[in-house]
Amino acid sequence: MVQHKITNSSDSYLFNRTGHSARNRAVLAAMTNKQSHSDGTLSDNEIRWLTRRAEGGFGIITTAAAHVSKDGQGWAGELGVFDDVHIHNLTTLTDSIHTHDSLVFAQLYHGGMRAPQHLTGREPVSASRVRCDESESGFARSASGKDIERIIQDFTSAAVRCVNSGFDGIELHGAHGYLISQFLGTKTNMRTDEWGGGLKGRSRFLIEIYRSIKENVPDSFIVGARISPEISNMGINLDDSINLACSLRDEGVDFIHLSCWDVFANSKEYPDDPRTLTEWFTRSINDLPPIISTGSVWSTADAQKLMNQGADLIGVARVGIPHPEWAENLSQENYNPPRAPFTAEQLREADLSDVFIDYMRKWKGFVCDNN
Repeated sequence: MVQHKITNSSDSYLFNRTGHSARNRAVLAAMTNKQSHSDGTLSDNEIRWLTRRAEGGFGIITTAAAHVSKDGQGWAGELGVFDDVHIHNLTTLTDSIHTHDSLVFAQLYHGGMRAPQHLTGREPVSASRVRCDESESGFARSASGKDIERIIQDFTSAAVRCVNSGFDGIELHGAHGYLISQFLGTKTNMRTDEWGGGLKGRSRFLIEIYRSIKENVPDSFIVGARISPEISNMGINLDDSINLACSLRDEGVDFIHLSCWDVFANSKEYPDDPRTLTEWFTRSINDLPPIISTGSVWSTADAQKLMNQGADLIGVARVGIPHPEWAENLSQENYNPPRAPFTAEQLREADLSDVFIDYMRKWKGFVCDNN
């Protein structure tokens, strides 16, 4: 078993390779908020929302998922980083975040078969031809070799824009069923060429994106990846994800972000094994890069339990919405802020715009509409 030194969630964290230091272990995970403009540029509302969390003490702030290609947009109001026109407002964001001594990462992604044709004007593309509700034909088309080369270049160009916008790093979104996940999954990737087959072929898309980015950004720029340990309906299993983490380690990624939904849950594939999903990685893989784990952390006791599992950094999403000051309270042993439902006015006081609040109404029980 790999042994880990137990630390506190309020401790600072040093990214040894680049020298970046996060003031604590709290990471605001990427969250959809639909506040960007129709051309993908960052809005003042989104800058205000993210800056408030930096002011509230989060060591690392992550943007919402930002599509790297025009045909990769997954929903209206989504942040874009596919054009130089986006750089100005992104720079305003990073300047604002850095004023509060937080690091800031951009999450880069392509929706793949989850990029609606009515939104992009293009037939959705995926690893293979698969059924797709977002396509007028009912299917996503299989990416050609030229498609793959173009999208890898789009990720790379987006990363360079992030460098030029003042970001400290990026997170490649390989979780939640978007295009990188679609290449990783055995049920969405039935290719017989070098981009499919065994895990080495299915993970090649992610690895080549990473390599291309590393060749084009400064050595001091942080590059990490977010993955889902298990997505059964896509054919992403835990054993493959652990092997993928080993490959990412060998490539030299600066962090791996585990999207667990519930960091205290066991594997659905191995329900009788007492290890949490995080522990499957931290207790069995030597020389792991820094691990961020996200899912259902609410109290500071939850945060410390996650640290005890071997996570280096604590990803939080939902609690950071109504409680922008959450990270300031990490040193409090019994901090357990109020839970949903929240009134619209409470969310406005936390610097959510009405657009964001309307989106949160889709989360059952989160918003109570008595005002």
